Amino acid sequence: MAQSRRVERVAALIRREVSELLMSGIKDERVHHGMVSVTNVEVAGDLQHCRIFVSVFGSADDREVAMAGLQAASAYVKGELGRRLKMRRTPEVVFVLDRGLEKGNTVLGLLQRLETERRERDDGEGPADPAGDTDSEA
Repeated sequence: MAQSRRVERVAALIRREVSELLMSGIKDERVHHGMVSVTNVEVAGDLQHCRIFVSVFGSADDREVAMAGLQAASAYVKGELGRRLKMRRTPEVVFVLDRGLEKGNTVLGLLQRLETERRERDDGEGPADPAGDTDSEA
């Protein structure tokens, strides 16, 4: 249990420090092609490896360019983490593109489109029959 808390604490520290590095530390212009944000950090139980999940807001080209810049800056990020966290061994850093926000936006867009289509269909048919009867025999 104590090991798990330590891993979570290290992951939170890495997330904070990498977020700060993204704002002011990494000078590679490729990283700043889209709005890059850290969404999650997974640290291995032995603290030797960490995967940093990032979301890039922008076009597909912006995502590719930003991820290439982050991969190139991974050695710099590892060195900065070593200096800032003062750990005995700094974990190997791997950046992973997190598509969760992108998928969420796609789903929200589809739901919005369905709602618009439903409203248009309801407006075109006139008032709906509350009883649900479709034939009008009188």
